[in-house]
Amino acid sequence: MTKKIHIVGIEGAGTSALATFYRRQGSDVTGSDDGDRFYASVLEKEGILVHDSFHPDHVPSDCGLVVHSTAFPNNVELDRARELGIRVLSYPEAIGELTREKMSLLVTGTHGKTTTSAMLAEVLRAAGKNPSAVIGSRVRAWNGNALVGGGDMLVLEADEYQDKLSHYLPFAAILTSVDWDHPDFFPDAAAYRETFRKFVRRIPMHGVLVYSSDSATVLSVATEAKCRRISYGFDGRADVRIIDRISVPASESGPEGVRQRFGIETKDGSLGTFSLCLPGRHNAQNAAAVIALCSFLRLDMEAVRECLSTFTGTTRRSEYKGEYAGVPVYDDYAHHPEELRATIASFRDAYPDRRLVAVFHPHTFTRTAALLTEFAQSFDDATRVLVLDIYGSARETAGGVSSVDLVREINRYVRDKAEHVPTISEAIAVLRKTLEPGDLLVTFGAGDVYKVADGVAGKD
Repeated sequence: MTKKIHIVGIEGAGTSALATFYRRQGSDVTGSDDGDRFYASVLEKEGILVHDSFHPDHVPSDCGLVVHSTAFPNNVELDRARELGIRVLSYPEAIGELTREKMSLLVTGTHGKTTTSAMLAEVLRAAGKNPSAVIGSRVRAWNGNALVGGGDMLVLEADEYQDKLSHYLPFAAILTSVDWDHPDFFPDAAAYRETFRKFVRRIPMHGVLVYSSDSATVLSVATEAKCRRISYGFDGRADVRIIDRISVPASESGPEGVRQRFGIETKDGSLGTFSLCLPGRHNAQNAAAVIALCSFLRLDMEAVRECLSTFTGTTRRSEYKGEYAGVPVYDDYAHHPEELRATIASFRDAYPDRRLVAVFHPHTFTRTAALLTEFAQSFDDATRVLVLDIYGSARETAGGVSSVDLVREINRYVRDKAEHVPTISEAIAVLRKTLEPGDLLVTFGAGDVYKVADGVAGKD
């Protein structure tokens, strides 16, 4: 392992996990970013020095490797590294090297990657496999987003954006979903599907693809794989089938208690009943994917069952933040129409008698423009919607669409259901004045909308 490593754009979901991984393997890690400080607490806990700006002098002259986020392909620190003759890799290139060193179990798809990969890593730990893992969010049980284990397995949350998948060498993969996303890179749904088709073709013959049979698009992609294929889902033809799912309302379980139970049947018989502390059909599907892969790996199913029953998930995925005047407050990372629909439905399961107030922070102008109609229809099960100004992130600063356009589209279906509240501070003020007993507040988005939930719940 390289002794000194510098990461440009270190506070991304993936790069912060990679930084933690390198640090725990014994490297001296430094980094820089633009000051958003999304993963500052994780990096500080690991003793990693982070600069809140970019400057050539931040690159140590005796550094052996510089890794950069794909959000910063051109940067003064990369220029300095090349001047000094330091090896430079993009984030996916660096992750690709890791997948060649270990038996790599990759979780990919449009939705569910973070929860499923964290769940898989936790189950492998419980089964005594001592895995390594790089996950795109803080795992509550780890208080971090990476593991460095002595075993030969690596669990990776594998992002499809910018065709990062082409750099990875999987032994096994879970494919959760394929719903067109990232229109700034993939011009249409066909181009988006093709990146997954190419990926599954690269799974070796002795490996396995575990895939959702509840999606026709996933089924069409899975046929490209030449390895063993195992399907999972609610579909009656699935190899690993979810049956008899029971949702437990929060009134019975508490805001952070067991939310659902379900059975699992295979073509060889029943695997019994499993329980989850996470709500929603989509999380039952995520768990079924993990169960399917664990069965292929011949893990002790009782250890799998016990681990899943206590798995508390990751931050920013149906994360309970507290209460405000008797109103439960949650935050979720959902930023795609399908994710919003699934997550809102899960909260309807948990809180069937409450009015759901949603705060949405659209993420990137291109996604908002390309999926505007789909976004407008994704809030059908919400009672009221507040829409913040679009969060462009490092990718975009402007575009031909605004949050006002989205509010207008939502209100075409239900008059006055949505309102435009430009900033986080304004949203906190509006909610504190207007939330009523019987409401449920959930913030949604990939940017910093969690600050609204924190502010309302008194955690700011």
